[in-house]
Amino acid sequence: MGLESLIVTRPKTHQPCAACRMLRRRCDSNCILAPYFPCDEMDKFAKVHKVFGASNVIKMIQMVEETNREDAVKALVYEATARMRDPVYGSTGAIYQLQKMVQELEMQLESTKARVLELQQQKDQLWSVLTNVNHLELLSPINGGDNFCLGYDDSIAYDPDKFPVVGDWIF
Repeated sequence: MGLESLIVTRPKTHQPCAACRMLRRRCDSNCILAPYFPCDEMDKFAKVHKVFGASNVIKMIQMVEETNREDAVKALVYEATARMRDPVYGSTGAIYQLQKMVQELEMQLESTKARVLELQQQKDQLWSVLTNVNHLELLSPINGGDNFCLGYDDSIAYDPDKFPVVGDWIF
């Protein structure tokens, strides 16, 4: 006899879903929870089971159309996770915190927009002062030269040796 004739092929067995494994039930091929809680995702079912209870989860899934069941299970898992973190408010608490954060960010945005507008107006005012002909005579050179007079001995501005060092101006 050859080796091939000795090999017995076993039929592929059905892996129990996470729900049936946790509840220690026999998981058959028409288990309503199997498509949504595969055997490698025990923690998902554990949270849902702890918050809602297995029989309630089954009832809720059965109430939803088959096309929407996957979304319903995702919502149950999300709510169960939120309830585990915050038993009183659940996902409502998370939503409230996010709304509060959005309001604070909107206030910061409005404040920043106001500050940008204020700075833009200051820039425009400064630009109008610098470009106004009447104000240019204040900045015109003295004695027809190219040097501006700043009202003090400006010769030190050109010679680093004459520039006052810290403490030179103290009497």
